[in-house]
Amino acid sequence: MSEGPAWRSGFKADYERIFVEPWSPYLGAILLVMVIFGLMTSGLFWGVFGGLKLWGDWVNNAIGLGEMLKIRTELDSPLMHRMSLMDITLLMGAFTAALMSRQFRISRAPKLEYLWGALGGILMGIGASLAGGCTTGGFFTPALHSSPAGWTMALGLTAGAVAGLKLLLWTLDNISWGMQVPASGDSAPRGRYPLFGVLIVAVIVTWTLIWAYAADTKVASRAIIVVAGFAMGFILHRSRLCFARGFREPFMTAEGDMTKALILALAIGIPLASLLFQKKVIDPYIAIPPTFWLGSLLGGVIFGMGMVFAGGCASGSMWRAAEGNLKLWVALFFFAWGGSTFSGLMHRWNITAPDVNLDGLEFTKVGIQAYLPDMLGGWGWALLVGLGLLLLWYILIRYNESTEKFTIL
Repeated sequence: MSEGPAWRSGFKADYERIFVEPWSPYLGAILLVMVIFGLMTSGLFWGVFGGLKLWGDWVNNAIGLGEMLKIRTELDSPLMHRMSLMDITLLMGAFTAALMSRQFRISRAPKLEYLWGALGGILMGIGASLAGGCTTGGFFTPALHSSPAGWTMALGLTAGAVAGLKLLLWTLDNISWGMQVPASGDSAPRGRYPLFGVLIVAVIVTWTLIWAYAADTKVASRAIIVVAGFAMGFILHRSRLCFARGFREPFMTAEGDMTKALILALAIGIPLASLLFQKKVIDPYIAIPPTFWLGSLLGGVIFGMGMVFAGGCASGSMWRAAEGNLKLWVALFFFAWGGSTFSGLMHRWNITAPDVNLDGLEFTKVGIQAYLPDMLGGWGWALLVGLGLLLLWYILIRYNESTEKFTIL
């Protein structure tokens, strides 16, 4: 009997296991931290809102609002701006994962859902402007960098998620317009999807090599961002890792796996990051927004409400949009536009600074740059506080899984 079919069967099983079957969110959390650690060793950090805000700045300049909002007329190229490039390649990574798993499909939503997507996107833009970042740049990365700003935003996100869920439940009980689910029109054959995914991987590899060996040092320094952004998008899609679910699900279903995956990511990442900071590989302040505590808390509340209505946070909306979710594309557009518009207004009113990631920036009207090792006199207490908060969070999640005490449905 020929071994050909057996070989093909074996390769098919391997392919299905890696590219089709969903990954554990815990595996996704570990792989995500590894990619972030690679960025940090190069002096970079993970963020999403900065890139989306740049896209919103381009929109506002195009529609004539740039001058009123004091947005620069000469904006960075979307491919040269670090965060924008990371967002673009994250979308490409998630799109590739969706193709290779044959999960890409154009997903339409009821009419009302598009309004919720727009509202949620605007609220997320306002919240991220206040907090100095989204769930990535306002919560996860600052917490990873041992800043209490991240933990303060986490409190705000929790309160906002609860409030948003209650409001959303009220709308489901009282609004019937636009709730009819549209018929699915997706009948495209998916047999060639994996091939298209492989072609995108080839493009990414070629792109990275060309930039890595470019004579322009600025271009060469962006090569790692192409790889890292693509890898993060691929990982987020395959593991379905979503910050919004981490803050929302315990109050909806008491399910805590996504929250525990986020806890695992920080439990691994905080000690690793501390080693880089102590060896001065990267300046921790570069990713700490000057928003502790007022901006982080208020921004978290508003962002938390927005991500419930939008159906995803920043990174979660991006990987879901990349697999064809039209509502999330609406949410991303209004997130970018709302973030640009509200950031411009806050700069105009001198509430925040034009760029919260500039070195040396320490104070704004909504907070300060806060770094636990400097506040507590060393890394011993800083690590104790950070890991202690993670332990407390884990205990609360496990308790809720057993008792459903915090669910509001």
